[in-house]
Amino acid sequence: MHNWKREMIHTSRGEFEVFVKGEGEPLCVTHHYSEFNETGDYFANTFTSSHQVFLVNLRETGASEKAVEPYQLSMLETIFDLEAIREKLGFNKWGFAGHSTGGMLGVIYGIYFSDHLKFNVTVGAAAREYMTFSKECTYNSDHPKFQIMQDLNETLKNPHLNDRERKRLAAERVKLSLLEPDMYEQLFSQNINKRMSGIRLNYFSREVQVFDVTRKLCLISTPTLIICGKYDVQCPVSYSIEMQELIPHSTLLVFNRSNHYPFLEEADLFIKEFNNFVKTSISLQ
Repeated sequence: MHNWKREMIHTSRGEFEVFVKGEGEPLCVTHHYSEFNETGDYFANTFTSSHQVFLVNLRETGASEKAVEPYQLSMLETIFDLEAIREKLGFNKWGFAGHSTGGMLGVIYGIYFSDHLKFNVTVGAAAREYMTFSKECTYNSDHPKFQIMQDLNETLKNPHLNDRERKRLAAERVKLSLLEPDMYEQLFSQNINKRMSGIRLNYFSREVQVFDVTRKLCLISTPTLIICGKYDVQCPVSYSIEMQELIPHSTLLVFNRSNHYPFLEEADLFIKEFNNFVKTSISLQ
């Protein structure tokens, strides 16, 4: 398994660390509070056989630009940063794919910059705050595993955790969001070591409380593929159904044997459906 190639991109909005892998049309992948390195990312790996993938470390992660003002950690400002990276790389358009909070970024990207996206893939995401009214969500205080998830998130923010303990806790966190937790070792067998950005997660935890862009979903004009596991306990499937109803030119696929990680839990089906979507979306343009 070859590592990702690290590049520093000098943009009008600062310098950003990007990891590149694969060949083909350009595809941007990121997550709102993950910190990537040369070992890559399971979600991003899904696309490297068909696309040149640009895995972006956002502001305050890795060697990327710091935030001078707190608002620079917001979702909208993050999209402005991604646009600056796209412009510097010289692409008129590129694809975007995001999982979980990465998918939420993709929704905002589509609302404001559909003209710069060839297609948009959002997996296990939502267009509004998904915790308060969703008792099936592990971030809802009535969920039986709510406190376990909270404790794991708080501990994983600690930058002084040793790697062994971080890996153990991260595994426990992921298992909460797998349909078959016993499959963890098999599904997450690669040597991928990413971290969680405490400063970005803290900002997101506040911003998400007032997050709702559902009334702007009609502004998305790029072909959009929405995928969600039927048993997703982070962003329940009802939010993906809602997005499909409100986004023009969108397709919804519900994976019946998946929780929050359909690209691993049903990997072959995921790749097949993604490739079909890309072929269809290109033919429509």
